[in-house]
Amino acid sequence: MKIVRELGSIVLVAGVTCLVGVILVLSVGADPGKAFTAFFSGIFGSFYSFTEVLVRATPLILAGLGVAVAFQARFFNIGAEGQLYMGAVAATWAGLYLPPMPVFIHLTLCMTAGFLLGGAWALVPGILKSQYNIPEVINTIMFNYIAINIVGILVGTVMADPASSLPMSPRLPDYLHLPFLALPTRLHAGLIVALACAALTYIFLYKTTWGFELRAVGMNPRASDCSGISVKKNIIVSSLASGGLAGLAGGSEILGVHGRLMSGISPEFGYVAIIVALLGRNHPLGVVFAGLGIAALQIGATTMQRRAGVPASISLIIMGLLVILILGRHYWIKSRTK
Repeated sequence: MKIVRELGSIVLVAGVTCLVGVILVLSVGADPGKAFTAFFSGIFGSFYSFTEVLVRATPLILAGLGVAVAFQARFFNIGAEGQLYMGAVAATWAGLYLPPMPVFIHLTLCMTAGFLLGGAWALVPGILKSQYNIPEVINTIMFNYIAINIVGILVGTVMADPASSLPMSPRLPDYLHLPFLALPTRLHAGLIVALACAALTYIFLYKTTWGFELRAVGMNPRASDCSGISVKKNIIVSSLASGGLAGLAGGSEILGVHGRLMSGISPEFGYVAIIVALLGRNHPLGVVFAGLGIAALQIGATTMQRRAGVPASISLIIMGLLVILILGRHYWIKSRTK
């Protein structure tokens, strides 16, 4: 019976989502057939279109993993956007100002710098939460604005490109680009990094003592404390790992897509990563599939807007609806089981 309820709830969620999508398309006076043809064409219409989904999914998976790790420890990290920006700053700095060295080492140092600064950016709210019980939701949101404006200051002053009037840094050397996986598309090795991080996150959470303690703290902090598990330590560890993964997302965008730091480098990847983590139920495998699904939704919606005149903002409504339906599905199954 449990399997039947699971399948039934999935069919119900899919049906309601499709119905709402049709209603929204009709509400703007568009032809649903043309709109959905354009939507799926934007995803599967060509090999290039499909790889664009993977390019968009890469930072969503990395940042989503970061949010999921924090949520597992009941550290509600809403600051992945700011941590992504700081990771982009660190990767750019390492690419521009470190002395010449072999390409692989240089790329590794750039990504490592992104991880470390992103982790350090999340570590401050983690310490404030663990030591002084200051709410991390407010702190991480405020740190987003600080990070975004720090980037704006940097690209307009000390890291500004003297050859351009636009707020951006100089372009990184051509060799400092993550290897392309399928030329002439933009698909780069950041996807491999994201999948490797998903595997490592799974191993960490479910196959190590540290991961068990972290999840135990998330499930019941008081029982964990009574059992000798340090709640404070695990909150700090989760914040550091969470920010580091989001920082890797920023580094992958710099080294794989943009090649330089600029204002507005993230189209709210860090905020969408929260949806990715929730849809993936904070499980690394679920985050990978949720990241791919949200990326496909965004790419398809953009194509639908261009070809059928349907606002791409409909995709935001669909994402919000999916979160509500999937969370409601979980509680519905739980209540029916009881």
